[in-house]
Amino acid sequence: MLRYITSGESHGRLLTVVVDGMPSGLSVNSAHIDRELARRQGGYGRGGRQAIEKDRVEITSGLRLGKTLASPVALVITNKDWENWKEVMAPEGRRRGLKAVTRPRPGHADLAGAMKYDVGDLRDILERSSARETAARTAAGALAKRLLHEFGIEVMSWVVAIGGAGCKGPKLKTNSELARLKAAFSAAELSPFRCPEKKIERAMKRAVDAATKKGDSVGGIFEVVVSGVPPGLGSHVHWDRKLDGRLARALMSVQAIKAVEVGMGTEVASSPGSRVHDEIFYTKRGKKAKGAETLSFWPGASGFFRKSNNAGGIEGGMSNGEPIVMRAAMKPIPTLYKPLRSVDIKTKRSFEASVERSDVCAVPAASVVAEAVVAFEVACAFLEKFGGDSVREIKRNYRGYLRQLKDF
Repeated sequence: MLRYITSGESHGRLLTVVVDGMPSGLSVNSAHIDRELARRQGGYGRGGRQAIEKDRVEITSGLRLGKTLASPVALVITNKDWENWKEVMAPEGRRRGLKAVTRPRPGHADLAGAMKYDVGDLRDILERSSARETAARTAAGALAKRLLHEFGIEVMSWVVAIGGAGCKGPKLKTNSELARLKAAFSAAELSPFRCPEKKIERAMKRAVDAATKKGDSVGGIFEVVVSGVPPGLGSHVHWDRKLDGRLARALMSVQAIKAVEVGMGTEVASSPGSRVHDEIFYTKRGKKAKGAETLSFWPGASGFFRKSNNAGGIEGGMSNGEPIVMRAAMKPIPTLYKPLRSVDIKTKRSFEASVERSDVCAVPAASVVAEAVVAFEVACAFLEKFGGDSVREIKRNYRGYLRQLKDF
C-alpha cells in the first residue's frame, strides 16, 4: 500500500512528509521535487510569505545513491520564517508572555477546531490548518509523479477561471487530443495565472487587482488531466475502491476546495443521455482510427477508442483508457485585509476579524497541489493493480496486462 503522512505547522521549524510503500529501484532526486515546490509557490496574487520561503527539500531516508530502497522515504522542508516565530512556536517551554489568539476568522478552521480540540488559543488550530501544509503534500506528489512517469503516465493542470474571468481551455480531452492537451499545459506553465489562453490573463489580472485594492480575495476553477492511464484502475466492486470517489476525496482534502467535478460534471444533470455518454468505437490495432490522431496513449493499447470524453476517463469507478479529467472550485482565501465580523471566544464580544498575512489569490498554486494529490491517488491505484516490490517487477506485471489488452 502506498501512503503518506505529513507533519509540521505553518510557522514551525519544518514540514516533514513520510511516504511509505514506494517500490525499490525508482530514480529520485531532490531537484525534481524542488521544481514541483517552486511551481506551487508561483502565481499572481500570492502574499508576502512566498517572498520569505524558497522551498527546498532534503531527503533524509529511503534513498541510497539516487534510488529508492522500498523503505519509507522521509522528506523535510525547512520553514525559513521559523526564525521570526521561535518563541511563539517553541515545541517546549512555558507560555510566559505569549498572548493567546482568541478571535476566530470566518471561513477558517479556527472556531470549529478550537471547539473540537478544547483549546483556548486559536494558534494551536490555525498553524496546522494552514495551506502551508500543502508544500509537504506537493513533495509527496512529486515522488508519485516520478513513479507514474516510468509507465508513461503524466499529470497536467491549468486554471480555467479566476474571480469570474474564465477561459475555455482545451475543449476535447480524448486520446486524439493528447497533443493539444500537452500544448495547453506548456502554455499554462508560462502563465502567472497558469491559464493556457493568454488573452484571458488580462481579465484575470484585473479581477485580482480589483480584489487587492478592496482588501478582498478571489477564488477560481482549475482542471487536472491525467494522460497515459490504462483501463482498469479502481474497481466497480466496492464503494471505497472506486477511482473517481478516491480522486474526489483527494481534491476535496486540499484547503479551500469546495466542489469537484469529473468529466462533464454538473452539466450531466441538464443534458440528455444521448449527449452525455461516450460512444465506443473499434479499429484494428496498427490502423489509424477515423477522427483520432492515435488509438490511445497507453502502450500496446487495444483497438477500442472514444471520440468524446464526457465521462472524464472514468466509468463505473474504473479508468476506461481515456484521459482522466477533473475540475475543482476553490473558494476565495478567507483571510481578508478588509476584515469580516466575528466573536471573541473568551470575551464573547463582537469584533472585526484580525488579519494574518495572506494571499489575494492562490488558485494557480492550488492547481499544482491538486496535481500532487491526484498523482498520488493514481499511483496508489496503479500499484494496487500491478503491485510489486521493485520497479522492475511492476514493469513486468504491467507488460503482462498490456499483452492481455492486445488480445481482448
